[in-house]
Amino acid sequence: MLAKIFLLCCACASVAARPGLLGGIGYAAPAYAAPAYAAPAYATHAVAAPAYAPAIAHAYAAPVVKAVAAPVSVVRAEPVDPNPAYSFSYGVADPATGDHKDAAETLQNGVVHGSYSLVEPDGHVRKVTYTADKINGFNAVVERTGAAAHAVAAPVAVAAPVAKVFAAPAPVAVAAPVARYTLPAAHVAHPWG
Repeated sequence: MLAKIFLLCCACASVAARPGLLGGIGYAAPAYAAPAYAAPAYATHAVAAPAYAPAIAHAYAAPVVKAVAAPVSVVRAEPVDPNPAYSFSYGVADPATGDHKDAAETLQNGVVHGSYSLVEPDGHVRKVTYTADKINGFNAVVERTGAAAHAVAAPVAVAAPVAKVFAAPAPVAVAAPVARYTLPAAHVAHPWG
């Protein structure tokens, strides 16, 4: 209901605001004319204005879209080797660090043959030889050969024994008991709040 009254008031206000609608009742803005202004005349020599060509309107055509068929590529699967084979080997021999190891492996007719070896810290050589296939699985043989090479320690100089003097243990200081302070029941909240 309030919206209907508001719309009625707006309609009445707009009718009353139109000049001359109700027999001269209303508001009309006074006529206003700008004052006349004449620029002073200067006596100068006449200069002809340069002639300019009128601006040319350029028309551009929309780009032409051509439908080009993409080249058809045929996806071909790589040929599968029914009997793959490979072989690799590597080795390290570093006398500065004492690191000695090697490894080798081959795949032939579906059976993997391989071995690796290393020199253990005690000087023994550990060699693992293995085979693997679909029927027997992984099988390894571990060999440990060589003699233990122990490092010979340099002679160590031993100092003369030192006489020990036993002293009585130092007394232990005991702390005094700490006083406990509790707030009264009325001050349960924070003391500064």
